[in-house]
Amino acid sequence: MSEIRYAVGIDLGTTHCVMAAVDLHASDRDELAEGIEAIPQLTGPGAVEDRSMLPSFLYLPHPDELRPDDRTLPWGEQPAFVVGELARVMGSRTPIRLVASAKSWLCHPGVDRRAAILPVEGPEEVERVSPLQASMSYLAHLRAAWDYHHPDAPLAEQEVVLTVPASFDPAARELTAEAAAAVGLSHLVLLEEPQAALYHWILAAGDEWRKQVHIGDIILVVDLGGGTADFSLIAVTERDGALELVRVAVGDHILLGGDNMDLALAHTIRAKLAEQGAQLDPWQVQGLTHGCRHAKEILLSDSSVVAVPVVVPSRGSRLIGGTLRTELTREEVTQALMGGFFPEVDASARPASRARAALTKLGLPYAQDAAMTRHLAAFLGRQVDATRDLQGFAGSALEHASFLHPTAVLFNGGVFKAPPLLERTLAVLNGWLNAEGAPPARLLEGADLDLAVARGAAYYGYVRRGRGVRIRGGTAKSFYVGVESAVPAVPGMEPPIEALCIAPFGMEEGTHAELPPQEVGLVVGEPVRFRFFGSSVRRADHVGEVLEQWAPEEVEELEEIAATLPAEGRQPGEVVPVRLRAAVTEVGTLRLEAVPREGAESWKIEFDVRGER
Repeated sequence: MSEIRYAVGIDLGTTHCVMAAVDLHASDRDELAEGIEAIPQLTGPGAVEDRSMLPSFLYLPHPDELRPDDRTLPWGEQPAFVVGELARVMGSRTPIRLVASAKSWLCHPGVDRRAAILPVEGPEEVERVSPLQASMSYLAHLRAAWDYHHPDAPLAEQEVVLTVPASFDPAARELTAEAAAAVGLSHLVLLEEPQAALYHWILAAGDEWRKQVHIGDIILVVDLGGGTADFSLIAVTERDGALELVRVAVGDHILLGGDNMDLALAHTIRAKLAEQGAQLDPWQVQGLTHGCRHAKEILLSDSSVVAVPVVVPSRGSRLIGGTLRTELTREEVTQALMGGFFPEVDASARPASRARAALTKLGLPYAQDAAMTRHLAAFLGRQVDATRDLQGFAGSALEHASFLHPTAVLFNGGVFKAPPLLERTLAVLNGWLNAEGAPPARLLEGADLDLAVARGAAYYGYVRRGRGVRIRGGTAKSFYVGVESAVPAVPGMEPPIEALCIAPFGMEEGTHAELPPQEVGLVVGEPVRFRFFGSSVRRADHVGEVLEQWAPEEVEELEEIAATLPAEGRQPGEVVPVRLRAAVTEVGTLRLEAVPREGAESWKIEFDVRGER
């Protein structure tokens, strides 16, 4: 194997993938050859183009839909599935054969993510793939594209930094790492997307970044992409006389993004056409969504444009009788997006929830409230004490603060390419701060919001070698395992569960927590289930701390693991006294080990990645 030359950052996004690289042979940051990698992909039958982004879509064509030559890629492969731009285009016409949002399905605990379930609403004759397989398809295409352009430095021999949402739980991280390993990416590191965005800002700002932020600053990273909203807080501290960045909080995984906005605009046009007597079917609405995305981008980026034409293709004379043309106006976009997704609300606002129907179609757990500003208010409200125990921050917060007060904001994600949406978000946040007597938050200027995460990930590969400022993060939550109490049986009542802390907040990658002093009984040789819990607000809990009770907003239950642990020569059902030890791998996944009082054997318990309960 040759020496690792490149750090390659991969943004495996919900709506598109991007790949960037830096040359690790650069002697200092000024010499970094940081750039976006071209990704060859099909843009039409038999047509291949280099693009900076690979749309995260997989299309399952009918056997007669494309000839083998129509699917030929530059490296000679003729895959059965279509990935990228052509998949997006063909899927807009035949959505029942389109796989989208694989990343969101990959972190959905309510389904078996190894099972062939996508596309969910496809008819029986359409072949299905699993969320894991779809993710592998995107990564395999990226690897082939890299190897095509860099035959002397194959991707399998480079350091790959793959980004994930900060809110990804251990199971989703494990699955992402597994998808990368399956396509041969062995030198792998996972990095949270908001951190990658901040790394890119540091790289783009050069030495000036130290003049733009100061000790005591709290940087809010708002990442709003095509399918997800992600919030993170990063504090600026000092160590040995130098500035240091510490990630102190991350938000929940919220399925809310630009795709929701495009669909909202499509329904706006659908209602307008209905008033004119034209009825659209669901497939046409999906196709209309792509046209609305293009119109939205024009209207929000050019204030001189007041309306953009939108074409609704006909699916038959019985429905419309021909191609229908309409337009999307600036007023319609402003009303739908500003009022629906970025409303002016108080800091006390919280996302609305509604009672769900008892029966529902299998689908993703989308956010019930489309107002991003309400989700942001809830996040900052939960994290009001996030810096209380951080060195240098004691007493810096206002006593009457109802939410954590950011001092600087970094925006990321394609949604914020539209200046009005960025400006509205910043104005709402600064309104909250002004109401509590705090100074307004400064805007940290970024570069291309679609490409920043991949570029920052590549730069992180350089930083890991000790040649730049590193953001300290570790685990985004404190993790606990449930321990069942030994109590007499009571009809209709399950034994109470205590939560034993096995990994504290901020536990760094490549480390393990010391064994807690408690011994617990481990049942071996028969089916058992492990219950896991996590908390993003209990930062002071240490390994071995036991929670007998907790508030719902403090601790959330994660996926449980069903397992049968080997008896190791013992009787089935025997209870073995053990102590528990957790470790965070270099990749960023969590492992739990049970160490017996006697003997050399131990049991390793991994977070469930199947989503089976």
